[in-house]
Amino acid sequence: MENKDRVLLEVKNLVKHYPIKAGILQKTVGKVRSVDGVSFSIERGKTFGLVGESGCGKTTIGRTLIRLVEPTSGQAFLNGQDIFSLNKKDLKALRPKLQMIFQDPYSSLNPRMPVGEIIGEAVREHNLVDKDRLKDYILQIMEECGLRRYYIDRYPHEFSGGQRQRICIARALALRPELVIADEPVSALDVSIQAQVINLMKDLQTKNGLTYLFISHDLSVVEYLADTVGVMYLGSLVELATKEQIFSNPKHPYTRALLSAVPIPDPDKKMNRIILEGDIPSASNPPKGCKFHTRCPNCMDICKEKAPVWKDYGNGHYTACHLYSQE
Repeated sequence: MENKDRVLLEVKNLVKHYPIKAGILQKTVGKVRSVDGVSFSIERGKTFGLVGESGCGKTTIGRTLIRLVEPTSGQAFLNGQDIFSLNKKDLKALRPKLQMIFQDPYSSLNPRMPVGEIIGEAVREHNLVDKDRLKDYILQIMEECGLRRYYIDRYPHEFSGGQRQRICIARALALRPELVIADEPVSALDVSIQAQVINLMKDLQTKNGLTYLFISHDLSVVEYLADTVGVMYLGSLVELATKEQIFSNPKHPYTRALLSAVPIPDPDKKMNRIILEGDIPSASNPPKGCKFHTRCPNCMDICKEKAPVWKDYGNGHYTACHLYSQE
């Protein structure tokens, strides 16, 4: 599925559990399995789309990879360097190569700092540009991200949501990262503005050779931007394949259900909507066997007892489902 020499990020069996504490002594009485053994890799210059419903663990993966939260176990290699084993000094040196664009452009910007300071703060901290060139460098980054030069002295409250997200993108791009983790970067924006931001991200990727981990619940956006797609459910990957394989031949019942919910702009085309019954189980008490069996329209007896094996069903199309265990 991938050329090992071109892999920029490789995640192996990533686990992140949050303890549940109760009582006066705050004893641990359980754990929330936010991420439960996830593995994937991303090639240089490519986009890996991570999709799934809210609460499935997508954002936790992104926050864990940049060490905003520490993993319970697992490994993640950026250019062969284990991110999770780095001390504070080495992690700081790695930071410019690994940046994140957050979901909410309203809360991710310091309201007391002008745009120039927001974009230039990390550049100055990491000594990436000489002081006498810093302002010109910031203006260059702003222009690349579609921000006017005179915005440099303005504050976040003076901008629209789309402009604020451009500032967030400029802040990440200013460090010339190799990998950008984009966590639902357009979900808080109007639809008309979403297209502008997505096109900007695609243009910047082409121009700068960026690699994206694009986290989203919007499959139409992922179809436009991603090269490879991973589908998550309740902390685990259930399917992983190229974009073409996922959207033309989805194998897992959950992936099929997600795709059936995507609106089709053709009134003459019949939509076979797959309705999933019930609610998503709690991540603190996931079902035995396949985690999806409580909502799966194709559930079999084995699904209730045994977790399916992660398997390649041809050309790098991976899924974990008992429906294909006999193939």
